[in-house]
Amino acid sequence: MATESLAEHSRSSTAATLHPLAELPPAQHGVIQELQGSHSFRSRLAALGFVPGTSVRMVRNLGHGPVIVTVRDTRIALGREEARQVLVQARRDGDEHAGG
Repeated sequence: MATESLAEHSRSSTAATLHPLAELPPAQHGVIQELQGSHSFRSRLAALGFVPGTSVRMVRNLGHGPVIVTVRDTRIALGREEARQVLVQARRDGDEHAGG
């Protein structure tokens, strides 16, 4: 029973570090961890370079309307609802070059 509690704690700790892309502040870097939504939505984003392990940088996020991000040296605008389905792990300063 104690092992199950430890495993559950580990999963919840990992999940707590993931944030929707829509919540990333401007100039913040992150690493794409998971794409949610329909198969066609995930396929479209993957074709644009949104794949797990890839670095992403928030260019513009006004808190409403679309966001603009940089993925693989390309600026892409996503609707806010789309950006909520991209889960990222925020990066500290100096970590932006790994993973992508």
